[in-house]
Amino acid sequence: MASISTETSLSASPVVVAPSSRPVPPLAAGDRLTADEFLRRYEAMPDVDHAQLVEGVVYMPSPVSAEHGESHFRFNGLLFVYESNTPGIAGGDNSTLQLDIDNVPQPDGYLRILADAGGQAQIEGKYVVGAPEFIVEIAASSASYDLHDKLNAYRRNGVKEYVVWRVWDQAVDWFTLHEGRFQQRPAGDDGIYRSEALPGLWLDAAAVIAGDLARALEVLNQGLASAAHQEFATGLKAKQAAAE
Repeated sequence: MASISTETSLSASPVVVAPSSRPVPPLAAGDRLTADEFLRRYEAMPDVDHAQLVEGVVYMPSPVSAEHGESHFRFNGLLFVYESNTPGIAGGDNSTLQLDIDNVPQPDGYLRILADAGGQAQIEGKYVVGAPEFIVEIAASSASYDLHDKLNAYRRNGVKEYVVWRVWDQAVDWFTLHEGRFQQRPAGDDGIYRSEALPGLWLDAAAVIAGDLARALEVLNQGLASAAHQEFATGLKAKQAAAE
């Protein structure tokens, strides 16, 4: 009588799905990814419009409150006015930035000097690559990652000025990069912040926080009319002309 083998054959090769045919994994908050893998997953999720990679960790914020959204709108309105009066400057709102292998943030607002005017960031493909000179974030409070991991990422990548509006605390923090460190600057004796990186960008923080937009715009227009802004704008024009 022929014997029946009870041994299971292990010689057959396991089924392996080629990487190109696998679905792209979705992003999930807390994932630890490289910048390239983060962008691969983000671009495969067109229904997701706000995700960030900060120090190698994925953040996917909760729905935005009315208070956050209105604060965001006010500040970016001022940045728009500055951009519209300063040749060689471009601004963005919730644009994805490629900073380094661990950081692909999506700041609430930024201003950058164009590359042909001597700026340190430029557009490559769909994204801004490199650090804009000026970034603003609207944070809930001092406990936010905007004042911790993200602050360190911006510092390390050379953002020249970083402003955080802490909505819950009703306060503004203004950081300026000096010798590789962010130094927190107080407002002037008149309560006005004056940008070092972008001359003429003046902010009356108390007016912005209080919702006194007329006063905030008045102060910004004073900055735009200053000699420092005129000199800065002339210099940007000259650099662009030389680059043509």
